Order: sequence, then C-alpha cells, then structure tokens
Amino acid sequence: MQVKAESLDRKLTLRLSGELDHHAARPLMQRIAQEIELALPLEVVLDFSGVTFMDSSGIAVALHTLQQMKQLGGKMRIANSPVQVKKVFAAAGIQKMIGMEDVT
Repeated sequence: MQVKAESLDRKLTLRLSGELDHHAARPLMQRIAQEIELALPLEVVLDFSGVTFMDSSGIAVALHTLQQMKQLGGKMRIANSPVQVKKVFAAAGIQKMIGMEDVT
C-alpha cells in the first residue's frame, strides 16, 4: 500500500494505491497518523482512486482516521472509491458517518 500526501490550506489529501487488506491496514493507519500529526489539517481527504482491492480492514482505516480528525476538531471525507471499495463501505454503512464523493 502506497500513500502520497498533499497538504494545502490545512487540507490534507492522502492518495492511496495498492491493496488494502489486514496486512496493510496497521502500517497504513500509522502512516496516516504521522501525516496528520505533521500537517495538523482541518480536513483530511482519503482518496481511494488507486486502491485495487479492499476488504473490511479499509473500514477500520476510515474509522480510525475519522476518530483522529474528530479529536483535532476537524473533518474527513472519502473520495474516488472504485466500485469494489464502495461496496465494502456501503455494506458497513460508512456513508452515514463519513462524506463520500467522486471528484476526478
């Protein structure tokens, strides 16, 4: 799993690519936490456009990021989820807690 971070005007966009499964989830959560600590954003966007596969571990990553941003008084969104990723999020009802959009 690769992460490309881009911070602009207190908005941190994290572009994810690769497979997000239980092997990748914990290191990804640690990387996201580091990026949030460095940028101290008001908003985080997790861009899933490069994710080729995701299992339920991706739900944990999204919820962990949401919790971090709530602690900072910020917000988060999920962007550009491929069909398979959307299905996993929809099965868990993530869209009721986190804004989801397609921006590409």
